[in-house]
Amino acid sequence: MQTPFESLKLQHDLGIGILRFDHGKANEMGSTELRDLERLCGWLETGALRGLISMSERVTARGTPIFISGANVTERNGWDDARIKAHVRWQRAVLTRLRRAPVFHVAVIDGIALGWGTEFTLACDYRIAGPNARFGLPETGLGILPGAGGSSELSARIGVNHALRLGMTGEQIGADEAARIGLVDERCGSTAEGLERARTLCARVALRSPTSIAAYKAAVLATLGMPEAERAEVEARAYESCVDGGDAAIGRANFAAVTAGEPVPWGPFRPAAAER
Repeated sequence: MQTPFESLKLQHDLGIGILRFDHGKANEMGSTELRDLERLCGWLETGALRGLISMSERVTARGTPIFISGANVTERNGWDDARIKAHVRWQRAVLTRLRRAPVFHVAVIDGIALGWGTEFTLACDYRIAGPNARFGLPETGLGILPGAGGSSELSARIGVNHALRLGMTGEQIGADEAARIGLVDERCGSTAEGLERARTLCARVALRSPTSIAAYKAAVLATLGMPEAERAEVEARAYESCVDGGDAAIGRANFAAVTAGEPVPWGPFRPAAAER
């Protein structure tokens, strides 16, 4: 089944969606794509999917594989400073919303992911890189800085020193170095291999309670940086929301099916308490 968007291509079946970037000159992200991502977030927030895979099979005329080449800077010609600043805040808000969507989001990166492309991967839950993956933050060479998470979120992922290296030098790195510093979680031999691995992960998620998945992700993200006592309280409330919603009882009643990896008649999706 396909879901229509103005610029993005999304296919979904059995609770798993595949978002393919194939637009513009080089999958650059501008206002049209941001509007589509907002629509996607609104749909994901209804519990429509359990797993989402973002990928690209785009290749330039010169044969260079592209994931997301960066932001669509050319559309900003003629914009005043106020509009540019508001637009970048919008970018940041959209990626923050995507990060918190109640779905297991896997990025399969086997091409250029510069600037906004690298920042997009930070909004995903798991990153698989192919041999053609290239990451980098060129913004400081353009008189700006990474404004959609590359300055505020990257250091939590790869550490302060590597974040400063990438952001201050503009150095580009490949899949091996990205895996070494923790920017990606797995390596794969090709886009097809990465997609198959992502499908396997999402298929496991799709068998589980949609309410529990949402509650778990919300609890993990909400407790980042919290003191221990506060983390424990958030976890307790998230657990209790699964009990109150009835999925804990369903899980107990279908224990044999759960352990055998078989489908279970979970209750309707309920947003996590932290999302309300």
